[in-house]
Amino acid sequence: MCEKAFQDYYPEILSHCFGCGSNNRKGHRIRSFWDGEESVCHFMPRPEHIAVPGYVYGGLLASLIDCHGTGTAAAAAYRAAGRPQDSDPPLRFLTASLQVNYRKPTPLGQELELRGRVLEVKGRKVVVAITVAVAGTVTVEGEVVAVQVPEEMLPGIEKAADDKVQDEE
Repeated sequence: MCEKAFQDYYPEILSHCFGCGSNNRKGHRIRSFWDGEESVCHFMPRPEHIAVPGYVYGGLLASLIDCHGTGTAAAAAYRAAGRPQDSDPPLRFLTASLQVNYRKPTPLGQELELRGRVLEVKGRKVVVAITVAVAGTVTVEGEVVAVQVPEEMLPGIEKAADDKVQDEE
């Protein structure tokens, strides 16, 4: 796939998330894309993502829904505003609410497909419904209520990141 993932548009300073940050070498580094009106993300759980033998840990599934949901929220906000995803100011979202319903055990060792459907874009809030499926069978359903990071918070985030780098030097 040649197109850029939603996460590829995140400014460097906002790319440290364990689930979706490209700057987190130990993280999941998920990549989400538009597929028509839905968003899609594929993820292959590793052996250490085990709950009980043969099945994926539920916390991993929740974190994938969380990050795919906030990435979809950002992309949906850009779409709603008629703006390209690389335009300023950046539109970034955090999770205000996360609901996860485990429908069936999710087998380990098979690729997961997450699909997001935008339910609402209203002001600074975006609601996204997410499914996790294995070989076409939905195993988990979730809903993310995401809120836009206020533009005035971005300088504070940048300062905190700069302070952390200085502390590590």
